[in-house]
Amino acid sequence: MSCEINMPAARGVKRTASKTSAVTASSAPKNKKKRGAIQLEVPSAPKGRGCVLTCGQGDVGQLGLGENVIETTKFKQVTGLGNKIVDACAGGMHTVALDSEGKVWTFGCNDEGALGRPTTNEQEEGTPSSVSLPAPAVSVSAGDSHSAALLNNGDVYAWGAFRDSHGSMGLVLRAREGKSSKEPLKLAIPETAVSIASGGDHLVILSTSGAVYTMGCGEQGQLGRLSQRSASREARQGFSALLVPSKVTLKCIVSRVWAGYHATFALDAVTDKMFAWGLNNYGQLGITGEKRKTALYTPIECDAFSNTLSWQEVALGQHHSLALDSNGQVYAVGRCEYGRLGLGDRNTDAEALEPLPALQNKKCISIAAGTSNSFALTETGEVLGWGMGSEGQLGTGTSSDANEPTPSICLGVNLSAGSHKPARISAGGQHTVLFVEDTSPQKEPSPQPEPEEPQAEVEPEPKAKKAKQEQDQQVTSTSASEVSVEVKGKRKRKESTSSEKINGDEKKETAMEVDDTDKSEKSQEDNKQTDTDQSADETSQDSKVETMDTSSQDTLDSETDKHTEKNESDDKQTDDKVENIETEMETDSEKVPEKTEKPEKVEKNSEKSEKLETEVNGVEGQVA
Repeated sequence: MSCEINMPAARGVKRTASKTSAVTASSAPKNKKKRGAIQLEVPSAPKGRGCVLTCGQGDVGQLGLGENVIETTKFKQVTGLGNKIVDACAGGMHTVALDSEGKVWTFGCNDEGALGRPTTNEQEEGTPSSVSLPAPAVSVSAGDSHSAALLNNGDVYAWGAFRDSHGSMGLVLRAREGKSSKEPLKLAIPETAVSIASGGDHLVILSTSGAVYTMGCGEQGQLGRLSQRSASREARQGFSALLVPSKVTLKCIVSRVWAGYHATFALDAVTDKMFAWGLNNYGQLGITGEKRKTALYTPIECDAFSNTLSWQEVALGQHHSLALDSNGQVYAVGRCEYGRLGLGDRNTDAEALEPLPALQNKKCISIAAGTSNSFALTETGEVLGWGMGSEGQLGTGTSSDANEPTPSICLGVNLSAGSHKPARISAGGQHTVLFVEDTSPQKEPSPQPEPEEPQAEVEPEPKAKKAKQEQDQQVTSTSASEVSVEVKGKRKRKESTSSEKINGDEKKETAMEVDDTDKSEKSQEDNKQTDTDQSADETSQDSKVETMDTSSQDTLDSETDKHTEKNESDDKQTDDKVENIETEMETDSEKVPEKTEKPEKVEKNSEKSEKLETEVNGVEGQVA
């Protein structure tokens, strides 16, 4: 007959028990020999990045899947956490995750501060948000109503509250009373911490020297350092003996610790012997004989755990335990109800560790134990669950129990493609948290191409300046003596305009003079005579211009200066281009027909020439 044990008051309508948390292999402290003794070091955070999937009951936001997902029987990705998570664990009704930058993220029930951050409504509770910590964290743990984080400097911070059979007992001691905390508080221990593990309502801390410190509820002996009488809040020392981290008396140096709902395990660093303390009413501690079916308040060697095997991981449920050895084999001990042991359809409990027949041909890499269920991850990427599944927490696609390991269904990630692999799993009250590592090769950023030599860019001339230059060229060009031809993208000027000196300045012939030569009815002799008359007129104008009004002289000189300077440069460039283009035209004359200037330009030339001639005639009239 099993003895009856007073359990802590359950929080929540559906939950009857809660989380089992254990330090995973990835966050295990490293051993270092120093002066003949074992010195443990603060571990670094897990390196593999990935995503988090959850399944089961989510009525208070512990799944992180949004307000519309109250329950799911298949694992679904928590998209709000992204793909930079390195570890995650399930609490009683909340979830804690750690990312690659050392930030801690929480979501779920926050009525006693288990999230470590202020919230005002259910939407904020169910949305993954970060916790403020003074340094990056390297590992996290979660219990029924509390959470903890180990920082990279060896400090431990915790938040929330512990519970016992009387209800909430707070987290830390304040004026001889227990006080919960909704924000992280640093725990005072005399040594640097290297590992943490959360049970249902107690916290275990491992130091660099291999010493073990505990705090929280001790009613079932899970603290390992108080007698049955003094382990209650009603004892003379009260909360001061429970809520202050204190050292457990052990005759060995401990290298690993694990915590369950009502119990604690510790591994001897030298002999590989397993020690345990806490509730053993179903033999779940692997301690047989007269000590079986009692609560153990001090550490006892577990005779069911042979020291001929190297133990990699231990997971504790409410009334059963799992163990994983270095060969990847899984063992179970304790209560068999709901099929939580995975030993098939049997009605008897396991008094000693028994290997699971269904997993003997598989190599497992991680295990977890919830209230009444169990999980294992295989080397090939399988997620297997068994035990109670009434809330869909097995992730098998149904709400049925399973007596043997049954494949779970994962949505949102393609496990068969090989790019994602389940790495760690954690079971809470009625939900399960799965960490899936992204094993695809990280894409290195492609090298940037070498910058090309910068080429000098010719800045485009301002439109106003360009327009004026075109206008000047049109005014001073002759439509008969200047013909533009497109030859291979180049513009050729066949005949330049002539120029004469006026008062020492160069003045170009106007377009009106060109127009006279365009008249077909005039003979060549008339043209010569016209040129002679024009020369005489221009000579006469020279003498008249000297008597012009000063303002008129300045205007005409300024105008002619602009035309003259521009033409001197244009004529020189044009002559060079003409020689080159004429040579090309001789070869390509059959392919490239000459094109005359657009009539628009000729008309504009005529209008400008007439305007300029009118101005000159006006000046001559004034002089006369």
